[in-house]
Amino acid sequence: MRKGIFSKMIATYTGIIAISFVVTSAVLSFWFQNFYFSQKRSQITTEAKYVQAVAFQYIEGNMSVARVNETLKEVVAYINTDIGADIVVMDMYGYVYAVSNPKYDYLVGTQVNTKDLNEIAKNQEAIEKTVDYSEIFKKPVRLYEIPMIFNKSFEGVIMIATPASEVKHSVNRVYQIIWFSAIIAIIAACIIIYYFSQKIIISPLKNINDVARKIAKGEVEKRVNIESNDEIGELGESFNFMANAIEKSEKNRREFISNVSHEIRSPITSIKGFIGGMLDGVIPKEKERYYLSLTYDEINRLTRLVNDLLDLSSIEAGHLKLNLTKIDINEIIRFTVLKFETKIKEKKLNVDVCFNNDKVYVIADKDRISQVVTNLIDNAVKYVYAEGEIKISTKERYNKAYITIYNNGPQIPEEDFNHIWDRFYKSDKARTTKMSTGLGLPIVRSILTEHGQDINVINKKEGGVEFTFTLKLAK
Repeated sequence: MRKGIFSKMIATYTGIIAISFVVTSAVLSFWFQNFYFSQKRSQITTEAKYVQAVAFQYIEGNMSVARVNETLKEVVAYINTDIGADIVVMDMYGYVYAVSNPKYDYLVGTQVNTKDLNEIAKNQEAIEKTVDYSEIFKKPVRLYEIPMIFNKSFEGVIMIATPASEVKHSVNRVYQIIWFSAIIAIIAACIIIYYFSQKIIISPLKNINDVARKIAKGEVEKRVNIESNDEIGELGESFNFMANAIEKSEKNRREFISNVSHEIRSPITSIKGFIGGMLDGVIPKEKERYYLSLTYDEINRLTRLVNDLLDLSSIEAGHLKLNLTKIDINEIIRFTVLKFETKIKEKKLNVDVCFNNDKVYVIADKDRISQVVTNLIDNAVKYVYAEGEIKISTKERYNKAYITIYNNGPQIPEEDFNHIWDRFYKSDKARTTKMSTGLGLPIVRSILTEHGQDINVINKKEGGVEFTFTLKLAK
């Protein structure tokens, strides 16, 4: 699991976070560069006004060149700490008449060949750029050339140069802070993601995986314990629900094997005992026919059990193919009652068959519905009291036929109602005979389910038990 979903998730989240921080850092870097230059430009423009005021004094003849340079040096001495720049003032022809740095005094009175002079004079707008101005500064600088406009007339240029290395250093320093913070944030995010992924996702999934392996090895009582109200918690609940179903299925399987073993062992033991007694001479010759008849009954019982098991297995496996045709359910009931005539007479039963109509046509598989009716009537005959009463009726309501089979035998205990459809279940020993396999009712319900119908059982207030099932009426 750690090599699969965990590594993929960490890689994905890390990639997303890294890309997000890289994009954010790039945007911040670009923004800061523009912001830095904008602030620098604003600061330099403000300081240039002081220089411009001194220059205009010179242009009007109110100040000598020496006084201009002296005043300019005083101004620069005041402002240079903030902007860290060198200032050169030139007239409209490019002649320098004032400098801020004494090392450029040799430029005073000389003409500087500036390529930007004509463009500045024409547009009367400042120019900002990074350039290697070897004619004056002998090094790369961030250059600001600000025009001096006096009475709407171009009178010269104030050239302010900031060393490019200092500008680059300041910007790079901020870049380092931004990108270093981004790297730290990415690392911290990865650690946090790793921790919470382990706690919220990976650990619960590992718990589910471990319990699943234990269940696969037969420890079906194992469950996961995940206390969260999210999808992982829902997965844990679904897993426990599945585990409960597996445990129940395993319990049913064991009970089924136990019941089958018991039901098969009983007739086989009887058969073996009867035949062994005859072979050993324990049973007298005159009694052999009697014990052979008992053996034959046990073989019939075993045959019924095997046939019922095969039928139930086929139905539950979905291998039952229904041959749906139009049949008369009343005719099937009449024929089935006739089959039980001998048993009915033996118990001196009163059987009342009541039909609203002489014929009731339904859509069903004739053989399987005959099996349903046979099992229900057989069940009624087995459990009804001697000289008791059995009532069979059919009614039509809407698009369904309702078939009811009642016997006035012992009622089913309330706690057993949910179990009478289980295989081999026998609710009360008083209602159990040796001839019952415990598979009749499960087969009945399975066949009706395949038909898309249902069956219901109730204890009547006046006593006895009533089964009612439905079938679809034929149009």
